Amino acid sequence: MTSTTRLSPNRFRPIRSALGLAALALATTAMTPAAADTSWFPMKVYDASSGTPKPAEYTPLPKAEKPYKLCVLFPHMKDSFWVAVAYGIVKQAEAMNVNMNLYEAGGYENLPKQLSQFDDCMASGPDAIIVGAISGAGLSKKFEEAKVKGVPVVGVTNPLPPNALPAANYVDFVAMGEVTGEGLLAQTKPGDKLNIVTFPGPAGSGWAESFNEGFKKAVAKNANAKILAEKFGDSGVAVQLQLIQDALQANPSMNVIWGTAPTAEAAIGAVAEAGRSDLKIVSSYENQAMLDALNRGDILAFATQYPVGEGAIAIDQAVRLIEKKPVMSLVQPVAAVIDKTTVPKLQMDLVLAPASWTPVYSVKAK
Repeated sequence: MTSTTRLSPNRFRPIRSALGLAALALATTAMTPAAADTSWFPMKVYDASSGTPKPAEYTPLPKAEKPYKLCVLFPHMKDSFWVAVAYGIVKQAEAMNVNMNLYEAGGYENLPKQLSQFDDCMASGPDAIIVGAISGAGLSKKFEEAKVKGVPVVGVTNPLPPNALPAANYVDFVAMGEVTGEGLLAQTKPGDKLNIVTFPGPAGSGWAESFNEGFKKAVAKNANAKILAEKFGDSGVAVQLQLIQDALQANPSMNVIWGTAPTAEAAIGAVAEAGRSDLKIVSSYENQAMLDALNRGDILAFATQYPVGEGAIAIDQAVRLIEKKPVMSLVQPVAAVIDKTTVPKLQMDLVLAPASWTPVYSVKAK
């Protein structure tokens, strides 16, 4: 049993479409809210520990041997994506009976704050740290400091340099970008021109560049697809809205907007205001707004990486490292593209936290 403290809230080589379908099949057997912390195991993933992703199933330990102290760092909690990762972390911390405190930096522009929060975590005497890194390179010295002091660190959701940490889990972001490009091409008529501006996310984050790489690789298969511009920026709606408005003025022939979930969210209003019903919008990842927008017909498609599962796996990886038990050093969820034809089959409880769930920043073991 655990008690919780509730507070208000302030991604190897590309995987082909067939694997995306495998992920969709997995999602149809995912968890229900009543048993959210356990029923989705075993989860189908790729074990990329050797450098070559291999199909695998992930099952956590039933419980930690002791009520360990875990410190968790996020880039932000500004959208339902990171709330979903937090949900997985909280539910698995409760299930394994460990203590957990979560801190968020407020945005991808706040690397100094995350560095300071890492120091605070270290000073608190944790048994392990879990980090959704704003910048893997930017945190590399902190990772080394933790290693010297014998504190295991687990990376969650955001990509890291190879072998930066003893364990991590994040999707193949190149593959995730590629499935969205394939999804766009699948819904494009032969001969139609695609004049695309991409909005990958924050420069230097790693995942933004990888998403963009995969998407461009996919659309390059269509001779009528052209990338007009690439606009990097923080993944907040306000920043993305400004980038979109600038792009609409600078690229009047643009008819496809591809980018982060906040990009797509901002684009819906901007496109309507500009009277550009011809514009297609595709999101590189999921959140609640993307599901709602897809159901309304405001966007063409989005990709998913099952963030609830990522959060839960990170807790188990941390406990395994503490207890020196076998651990997959790199776990990769299977990327899938979701559109109107596939969304009815998707069990969203593996993708998003329940709508009624309030973000939890602290779990106390009993």
